[in-house]
Amino acid sequence: MKRLTILRHAKSSWDHSGLDDHDRPLNERGWKAARRMGREMKQRGMRFDHVLASTAARVRETLDGVRETLSIDAPIQFEPRVYLASEETLLELIGALPQSVKAPLLVGHNPGLERLIVELTHGDTHGSRDQVAQKYPTGALAVVELPAQQWQDVEPGSGEITELILPRDLD
Repeated sequence: MKRLTILRHAKSSWDHSGLDDHDRPLNERGWKAARRMGREMKQRGMRFDHVLASTAARVRETLDGVRETLSIDAPIQFEPRVYLASEETLLELIGALPQSVKAPLLVGHNPGLERLIVELTHGDTHGSRDQVAQKYPTGALAVVELPAQQWQDVEPGSGEITELILPRDLD
């Protein structure tokens, strides 16, 4: 069994119109949400053995905000291909994770993350998959349990969302 935790970056700033999209920072609301998410992840006892993250500034800052309260001792791999990746690219990256990795954290962007979660999972009694399919907002976190022994064997539709945390629910 593998457990994949998927975090969308927190709310970013649009204040600097000339700034490249890759370099956009978090706004104040985003920093607040990232810190709240870190506290929630700590309260739930979440632990990761690998972090795969986009190189974008807003992803780096989201991780910084989370790490203000949640200690992440796992190696952090900033991967350029995660930036605005499609679900196909994300599936390839997940399939290439070292087999020793059991509980990675993936931090990136929509629409790729939203589509990845929907692709990996089947319907559930809580309606979490349907909720993600409608909107996976900034700062949201989903935990997906996958019945695979190796990352390369992860099958579409095989996983289940076991936790879905939305920043608005933490207020």
